[in-house]
Amino acid sequence: MATIKDVAKLARVSTSTVSHVLNKTRFVSPEITERVESAIETLHYAPSALARSLKVNQTRTLGMLVTTSANPFFAEVVQGVEQRCFELGYSLVLCNTRGDKARLNASMEMLLQKRVDGVILMCTQAHLGAKVFDRYPSVPLVLADWGPMDLGADLIQDSGQQGGRLATEHLISLGHRHIGCITGPTGKRAAEERLAGYRAAMEQAGLAVRPEWIAEGDFELAGGKAAMARLLERSERPTAVFVGNDMMAVGALRALADAGLKVPQDMSLVGYDNIELARYLVPALTSIEQPKARLGALAVDTLLARIQAPDSPRRVLTLTPELVVRESSAALAIPRRLG
Repeated sequence: MATIKDVAKLARVSTSTVSHVLNKTRFVSPEITERVESAIETLHYAPSALARSLKVNQTRTLGMLVTTSANPFFAEVVQGVEQRCFELGYSLVLCNTRGDKARLNASMEMLLQKRVDGVILMCTQAHLGAKVFDRYPSVPLVLADWGPMDLGADLIQDSGQQGGRLATEHLISLGHRHIGCITGPTGKRAAEERLAGYRAAMEQAGLAVRPEWIAEGDFELAGGKAAMARLLERSERPTAVFVGNDMMAVGALRALADAGLKVPQDMSLVGYDNIELARYLVPALTSIEQPKARLGALAVDTLLARIQAPDSPRRVLTLTPELVVRESSAALAIPRRLG
């Protein structure tokens, strides 16, 4: 395998000149540059990524901590991160924490041992392990919508309250007045913001928010199914439900099917996230679109900007949600008795 010394010998220059040509760290005349590049091509020389990283104190590798890449929402954001890393010539080390604080801490330690240039954090339980990040204040961090808001890191966030309003206003525009909500876990920022949007839309329309029509879920399939089952046990049922994310909406569809109810004829549903699966459900799910690929790409760009300017002010960037109307929501044709 050719070395930098071999290239220098063939090009009749010093190894430092070869290094300057490779790294563009100093002006080298076109003639000498051409000789060096020709020698590199002839010898099929490939610079050592490890040696270069040690010299410039960068590995061109980013880390990402995510709750689980198996969840479609997280998986689609990860795809956006990977694509942007590929475009910019960076590698990505992905760690699934699976909601485990110990695993979160161990993964962070591993990333630091690998000398990643920075970390993208997208963990629902990150607030439980926030102290681990305090131990490494010099490590560039970006929160991709999920994580401890008091960490002080750059943040790419979804406008959850606006999204919750959009979903609820859509159902109100279809004539629904008895609207329920399946929320994410209490204490999670995303869950609370989307619930606040639902409440704001109901209040603006002069509609009552009935506590018995608000059911807490867990952002997962089983939680959505269980929450809808609880709503269906009520003596009076809503005619439409805003569900805090698409995974819970899929579970809610299962519960409605098990109860012999049809969507949207018996109940309209609106989800949140607009995961790829949403369009293939039966019925296809109306949902609030989060620009997941853009979220991932923006997280990478923001992290690289932080690496280049570590002392710059904290950046908080907000993405705009959009309503995607499909088959699971429909106009309330005629008033009907609840229950």
